[in-house]
Amino acid sequence: MALDPGLKQKIDQLVSSDSVVLFMKGTRSFPQCGFSASVVNILNTLIPKYTTVNVLSDPDIRGGMKDYSDWPTFPQLFIKGEFVGGADIVRQMFEGGELEKKLGDLVAPAKVPSLTVTARAAAELKAALTDGSPGDVIHLTITPSWEHQLDIGAKEATHVTIEQNGITLQLDRASAARATGVQIDFVEDASGAGFKIDNPNRPAAVREIGPKELKQLLDSGKVTHLYDVRQPRERDIAVLPNTTLLDDAAMAAIDKLPRDTALAFHCHHGGRSRAAAEHFLKAGFKTIYNLKGGIDAWSQEVDPSIKRY
Repeated sequence: MALDPGLKQKIDQLVSSDSVVLFMKGTRSFPQCGFSASVVNILNTLIPKYTTVNVLSDPDIRGGMKDYSDWPTFPQLFIKGEFVGGADIVRQMFEGGELEKKLGDLVAPAKVPSLTVTARAAAELKAALTDGSPGDVIHLTITPSWEHQLDIGAKEATHVTIEQNGITLQLDRASAARATGVQIDFVEDASGAGFKIDNPNRPAAVREIGPKELKQLLDSGKVTHLYDVRQPRERDIAVLPNTTLLDDAAMAAIDKLPRDTALAFHCHHGGRSRAAAEHFLKAGFKTIYNLKGGIDAWSQEVDPSIKRY
């Protein structure tokens, strides 16, 4: 459908009014939908100044934009007159570093996080760099789901650079915003050797854990509270040793425990116990495990004498 010439001219003027223009529901200071808010948050981390157009306040603009950009939803981001995309595309570009490159010199200097690379970790990283190419550095990526990845690669001009213990460490801007207080160490224990990354910014979350991993935690005494979320009739069929049925009495007892107590939950296949684990996470407990695959997985991977049903 062809746009009315007058409306097209009005939109052209809005698009060209600033280097970055976001057509959204609400305003920068008061977004009125989650998708618009997510793009505002991304832009706020990258650039100090940009223009927003509230499509809720002008029905003609709201309707005309869908034809103008051939994009059916809001928000819609324009950079230097070019349509970039909606919320999902902007998020993907931001996480991949492409949005920062596209914004170029509009981007504000990134804040350099304070983090620690231990001497042992630095030694292992230096050894790893010998397998790379000349000029390679260590890249630390912290994903939106708070997974941490260490990689070797070429130095990126747009990334934040940190020198620690003789190691050059780079982070993309999104990772840098999640990295203050991070400690990178290298540890060796009974389970093996590897890098250990502690991040105090990581929000508490239920940790899905396999049967063998849970058994190690139980055997080592790191987890002493394992709760069975199934019905009593199911426990009559099969039961894990040293577990407590999650009934009203157990719920009341858990509520009296210190919030730094590690808790683990299991059911038949992992669904019901996940819901119980989420409940106690909201109650303030910091370390909560859910047995992935439930007692059925345990009987297959750890103790086949436990009856499957």
